[in-house]
Amino acid sequence: MTEQSSAPQADNESSNEPGFRIQRIYLKDLSLEQPNAPQILMVGAEPQVQVEVDIAVMPLSEGIFEVTLSSTITAKVEAKVLFLIEAKQAGIFEFSNIPVEQIDPMLGIACPTILFPYLRSNMADIISRAGFQPIHLNEINFHGMYEHRLMQAQQAAAEESKGAVSN
Repeated sequence: MTEQSSAPQADNESSNEPGFRIQRIYLKDLSLEQPNAPQILMVGAEPQVQVEVDIAVMPLSEGIFEVTLSSTITAKVEAKVLFLIEAKQAGIFEFSNIPVEQIDPMLGIACPTILFPYLRSNMADIISRAGFQPIHLNEINFHGMYEHRLMQAQQAAAEESKGAVSN
């Protein structure tokens, strides 16, 4: 028979093994507007829905970051706003012993992927509570979104360096 102690766990915390930890996931902001109610509710036309999604990252301390996944859903009927919902789902993520070059992709891909189901659920819930059929956001390819942002940043840097050289 062997004895187990908490010593191995303490050793793991001080080891150099890479670590990723979710400290907290929370709803940071939620807003619903129905500026043309109640008149717009009497119109029987199908609404046109527009969805926007964005990611923001803010360092909090060494190895700890807040990642915020923001979304805006605008539904219009006959060019008038039926409803407008804005939500920010956030999380605090901790990285330890992870190479710096690997943290950025995790912040831009893994963290938003973790936050998305919470955002999606909160958006569908508030739409339902507002009296409409819930809109379930389609899955998002955060890897593709991250690659696109990298490409845009590289193009902007190239254009900036061309401008500096020609001056």
